[in-house]
Amino acid sequence: MSNILVIRIAGQVKNKKKDEETLNRLKLRKKFSSILVDSKDKIRMGMIESVSYMVSYGEVSDDFVKDLRQKRGKKNSNIFFLHPPVGGFKKSSKVAFPKGILGKQEDITKLASRML
Repeated sequence: MSNILVIRIAGQVKNKKKDEETLNRLKLRKKFSSILVDSKDKIRMGMIESVSYMVSYGEVSDDFVKDLRQKRGKKNSNIFFLHPPVGGFKKSSKVAFPKGILGKQEDITKLASRML
């Protein structure tokens, strides 16, 4: 099972109702909240791609998931509340990858590990 980590980057202000509803259904209600999704879940992956300009997502290893659950997780939950990244964002938080951090990332573990 390959895990996809999804982190909400955009805040709650000036969002379209449809996008806000999609984020609510993904349980990404606050800024810097994150979830783990199975990459084979076509419905959730479609929802993530529809709000990809508001979230950052990418594949993570099982070791990183274990570390994430240990530091920020609750028992039997795939929802995590992260801190803002230490040292700030290295790229723009308003532009898609590769110039920014929004959308699908090649190595999201760098960003997420600074947010634990």
